[in-house]
Amino acid sequence: MPLALLALAIGAFGIGTTEFVIMGLLPEVAADFQVSIPTAGLLVTGYGLGVVLGAPLMTALGTRISRKRMLMLLMGLFIAGNVLSAAAPAFELMLAGRVVASFAHGAFFGIGSVVAADLVAPEKKAGAIAMMFTGLTVANVVGVPLGTFIGQSAGWRTTFFLVAALGVLGLIGVAKLVPEQPKPAGVRLRHEFAAFRNVQVLLAMAMTILGFGGVFAAITYITPMMTDVAGFSAGAVTWLLVLFGLGMVGGNLIGGKYADRALMPLLYVSLTALALVLALFTFTAHHKVAAAVTLALIGALGFATVPPLQKRVLDQASGAPTLASAVNIGAFNLGNSLASWLGGIVIAAGMGFTAPNWVGAALAASALVLAVLSSALERRDLRRDSRVVTGATPEPAAAAPLVHH
Repeated sequence: MPLALLALAIGAFGIGTTEFVIMGLLPEVAADFQVSIPTAGLLVTGYGLGVVLGAPLMTALGTRISRKRMLMLLMGLFIAGNVLSAAAPAFELMLAGRVVASFAHGAFFGIGSVVAADLVAPEKKAGAIAMMFTGLTVANVVGVPLGTFIGQSAGWRTTFFLVAALGVLGLIGVAKLVPEQPKPAGVRLRHEFAAFRNVQVLLAMAMTILGFGGVFAAITYITPMMTDVAGFSAGAVTWLLVLFGLGMVGGNLIGGKYADRALMPLLYVSLTALALVLALFTFTAHHKVAAAVTLALIGALGFATVPPLQKRVLDQASGAPTLASAVNIGAFNLGNSLASWLGGIVIAAGMGFTAPNWVGAALAASALVLAVLSSALERRDLRRDSRVVTGATPEPAAAAPLVHH
């Protein structure tokens, strides 16, 4: 794999840390601003919605400059948002900082996916995408637990200042290692939007929203679930997040490996298992060991869907992949926002901290239904195209009577 993928992974590490670290610090942030846990959960919801809006917007703004320069500008925006979050004197300003940082997220991963795929041979594209996303998963093994520990020990503001420093490191990495890739000649924004007329692109994005959203329904409220239900101490949340992150790393690498071989079967297996494990988490959350094991499985199964879903969109929008790729990253975060919002609703309704797990299971099962539908439509289209080709072939027998001897 090219060294440039390391630079993309560094940027992904910073983005992954700021996206997930808030979950380990929700109680501290809520206490500091004197808001409820469901209200503090808006920091997750707001970030996700910012990715959804920012992905197409920032990608559209970047169509006139090189992909490398756009990646650098996005890292600058990420740094500014995290500094604002760290220094915010009020909850509303911290929420604004989260949204500013989130505007870099979708476009960075979307453009980065295209850059990563272009750096390798066609049969290694999913593996290259997975390599970039490894930065995001490793963030959950190192960045998020460390950030949670620092936030609980030295204050959550310190964590976000350090995340901003990670952004600076990511900016330097992109500047030094990513090769210059000018915008392909002839590509227009209108051409990029044409990809969204493809039903398979839309179905892949809907699978993204529902499938990975299932993970966030549970993970957003993991701190109160593990402390109030499982009986862990607040300090134990750090190593629990390490387990979740290790699962993510393993699932991402497996997804990258097998997505190049059997993309749809991989989605069937991972989404089915994810729905079952999330439903099971409602019961295992009451037992420490079982809860820890289940948490690692959720991370693995959730991220096993990421490389195949991203590659599915790139394949189906092959003529104009940049915007579709970025929007699909927004779709991941739309699912995150939807799931965290729904999880907050069931908690606020008095159903308990384990209730979001049922929400997650239902979302993952819905994604599985869409995956089956997508494959069925693809097979139908292949049969139809085959009939068209066969029907266009002249039949030799019809010409036989015209031959004179």
